[in-house]
Parts: sequence; structure tokens; C-alpha cells
Amino acid sequence: MELTDTEQILCLRCHKRLPFTGYQLLHDNPVEKIFWGRVNIRHAMAACYYRKNAFLQQLIYQFKYKQREDIATYFGRLMGHTLRQSSWLYEIDTVLPIPMHPSKIRRRGYNQAMVLANGVALATEKTLSAGILVRHLQTTSQTNKGRLSRWQNVSDSFSLQPNTDLKDKHILLVDDVITTGATLEACSRLLVNAGAAVSICALAFARH
Repeated sequence: MELTDTEQILCLRCHKRLPFTGYQLLHDNPVEKIFWGRVNIRHAMAACYYRKNAFLQQLIYQFKYKQREDIATYFGRLMGHTLRQSSWLYEIDTVLPIPMHPSKIRRRGYNQAMVLANGVALATEKTLSAGILVRHLQTTSQTNKGRLSRWQNVSDSFSLQPNTDLKDKHILLVDDVITTGATLEACSRLLVNAGAAVSICALAFARH
């Protein structure tokens, strides 16, 4: 369908096809429950549900593997506008993307989580922080791994930049898809142990 001058990436009809969760309005939602007993997360939400072979999965594939950075920018702003409906956005000090290993950035051309986070920051009028977290180990693909395998795959892959002062900061971690939450858990542990409060915003949530 041809887009009008006021539409970007998706026409209005396709936008309405997106499987929105409404989790930004729901306390103790299924995304928050993933982290119960694992790491202390203040708030968590995902804008949409992730389903295999669905419309949204095709769009995520385009921005992750086909250099469609414009699609990631669109969805980052959508995530931010969705987050503006929450009762807790005012608590956030800064927006932080899940980091990507430099070798993967060179292959892919950009970190899609950074593009999403930039869109969130622009839509919510929050600052964007980069470089606080570093991914120093390149891991194997998380696809088709269970929760334990995913955690073992990423648990030692991240570190904080030296002399980073996070005491009393409330950080919004941004990623594309939450499956088991292992990557977000590993990053959140580092931030919480450094004195920060952590909340999470993802584009999509893969229910089990």
C-alpha cells in the first residue's frame, strides 16, 4: 500500500495490525514477572507481542539483518510514545541500549538496540547514554537456546566502564526482543550492583 505524506514506514492499516501488549499500563505484567527472583527490576514492558512468521517478526528481521535502520528508528519512536502512557516514565534518568560486540557492529553496520534507544529517548525527551555498558565477549546465537543455556551464554559477556558513577540513577534498558530475558538480566545485574535502579523497555515479547 502506498504511504501518505503523514505516514512513515507503516501505513495506518498496517500499524493497527501490530500486536500491542498494553503492558505499559499494567503493573506486574508478564514481562516484569520474568525477572522476579532473578534481578531487582523496578518496571518492565514490551510494546508488542513477538510471534514467529508474523508481520512484526518480518519487520524486525529487516532492521536486524537487512540494514533497514529506518525501520528501527520508527519502532524506537513507537516504543517511546507507548512508554509515555505509563505512570513511571518520570522516574527515568537516562536511556541505555543493550551493547553489541564491536565485531558484530562491523558486520551489521549498526547496533539496532542503539537505534531503538535513540528513538525512545527522542520520543520521551530523556537523555541517551552510550558506553556505560560494554560487550567484551562475542557469544553464539541465542536462537533456539533455553533459559539456562541463554544465561550461561551471556552471563560473563558484559562489563561496566571503569569509574562509572551510577549511584541513585534510574536507567531504562532498551532491547529489541525479550525471550527468556537472559541478556537483560546480565546487564541489569551489573547496573544494580553499581547502585542504579533499572527498568526495561523492549519492542517485543516472545511469550511461551
